[in-house]
Amino acid sequence: MISRPSRHCTVELQALPSRIGQVRRIVSAQLRYWHLDPLIDPAALGVTELLSNVHRHAQPDKQCTVEIVLLIDRLTVSVQDHDPRLPSLAATAPDDGEDEDEGDECSTHGRGLALIAAVSESWGIRTREDGTGKAVWFTLPVPPAPAVEPPTPLCAPETTVSFEQSAPPLRTAAPREPTPARSAVLG
Repeated sequence: MISRPSRHCTVELQALPSRIGQVRRIVSAQLRYWHLDPLIDPAALGVTELLSNVHRHAQPDKQCTVEIVLLIDRLTVSVQDHDPRLPSLAATAPDDGEDEDEGDECSTHGRGLALIAAVSESWGIRTREDGTGKAVWFTLPVPPAPAVEPPTPLCAPETTVSFEQSAPPLRTAAPREPTPARSAVLG
């Protein structure tokens, strides 16, 4: 059985469009390495949404940290930034006029956290104690580790192999009862 002890991966970056694709590929490669291929798509989608939010909204800078933590039955992905303002699910009307299309039903913005909520098991926001930022996180359930199949035997199960002192010449003959093995030690 593949064992899954606690594992951790951290990436620090500027949340710029060119970096978001790189981090998505890093997360995908890490999950492949941990044998969590079924989680690659939702994790990559979630981290892309969170990094896009940092790129679009975070102030005073776009510096952030992506962290993925694998526990026995749960994968947690979080993105930490320096902006103390908390994100919210898409509202039905623009909240500050900054993104006028967020209230529009056809908008392509303002749906990131709703998407995170839809693909994840749980999600949330943690603020830093010193008020200098936050972490937005989501979790995905880890599928059970596959049992490792025993190696395929070299011979069919019903075949008996015996070793004799001198091998008989090869010939096609009817199967016979196995001969007891003899010791190669003289004496």
